[in-house]
Parts: sequence; C-alpha cells; structure tokens
Amino acid sequence: MTTPEKPLRVIVADDQASVREGLALMLDLLPDLDIVGTAADGQEALDLVARHHPDAILLDLHMPVMDGIEATRRLTAEHPEVAIVVLTTYADDRSVLDTLQAGARSYLTKDADRRDIAHTLHSAAAGLSVLHPQVQATLLAAAQAGPRQSEDPPEDPPEQAPPAELPDGLTRREAEILTLIGRGRNNTEIAAELFLSGNTVKTHINRIFAKTGSRDRSAATRYAQQHGLI
Repeated sequence: MTTPEKPLRVIVADDQASVREGLALMLDLLPDLDIVGTAADGQEALDLVARHHPDAILLDLHMPVMDGIEATRRLTAEHPEVAIVVLTTYADDRSVLDTLQAGARSYLTKDADRRDIAHTLHSAAAGLSVLHPQVQATLLAAAQAGPRQSEDPPEDPPEQAPPAELPDGLTRREAEILTLIGRGRNNTEIAAELFLSGNTVKTHINRIFAKTGSRDRSAATRYAQQHGLI
C-alpha cells in the first residue's frame, strides 16, 4: 500500500520507443511516481511485472507479440494486485469494452497530461476507476445504441463465439480480423467496422499470416474455416 512518503511504483508499456521513453521520463520527474521499468510489448510487460511487482502499469493497447487486451487478461489473472491503466489513442466502443471486460481499472486517451495520468494511476492503485470523458461518451453512445447489428446481414453467416482457446497464439483482435477476412471484407471495410486505422489493420494481418502460415487471404480463409472462426 502506498503512502505520501512512498512513490507509486509503475511500469510503462508502449511499442513506440519515443512515446514509451517520453512517458517514462515525464512521469518519473513527479515525486509521487517511480518508473521501475518500460516494456515494448505485452509479453515484456508481463515479464517486468513478475520481476518488479509494481503497484500499477500504464499500458498501450496495440502492441506486437501480445496486445494490450490480452496482456490485461493475463495481468488480471496472474497479478490481480497490479492496477492496470490503459493509455491509448483508441476510444472506440469495442476497444473500451474489451479492455474493461479484460480487467483494466482505468482508460485514458493519449491527450491526457501527466497530472491526469498520475492522478489516474494513484486512483487505480487505490481501487478506483477513472475514464477519460471521451471514453465515457463512447460507452454511453454504445449503451444507447444497443447491440450492434450487421450492416449487411443477408451476406454474413450467423455470428458464433470464437473458441475459448485460440490456435497458434492468435489474439482476440487477430481472430476477429481473421473472421472478417474469411467473410470477404477488404482492409478498408475491416478498418471501418472495427474503428481501426488502415496501417493497424495491415499490421494485424501480417501477424495473422505469420502465425497461421497463410500466404494470402484465401489461405487465411481456409485456416479460419478449419479452426471454427467462421
């Protein structure tokens, strides 16, 4: 438990070196925070948490090796005492809901200043939740809209839950994109449906091809069919 005399011990995880190092430097200047490690991906974040046992972790969502949502699930299961604060550029309803359901305590966007971030880290470590106003608006809009409806239901087969254990190290987001590939969506359509950038979709697809051994979208579709993803 932290006290005013004992700074909050924090790990910063972000795949962009400039962002990661800038955040660590900026936050470490505050007397009530102690940055004990930085990670470039979700797996490295897990390893650092196991090594340093911090009070909190500041976590980006879209990272290589293991994304922030899967890292959040693992951290919640393996280190429930560590408060998870997500700091990301993404505030779409799917990202927000998936992250909170995975166990994140708070959710900020990257326009937050260091005082907001520090306050949120301390609040999360004390068991409180803090949501950026944009995130609150996203959740409210999603609740008012109700369950998502397919934009073109006659062309898509009925939705089915993905397997509990995904094959070949696929993350939930990768499985989601693989399912859309199998349904014939192009990159632009996937980006629009999941509120992602085109570059982010390309990055995910490259990882999907590598993990599944697929050379093209047809091979990826066959893989998705064989593993019950479509």
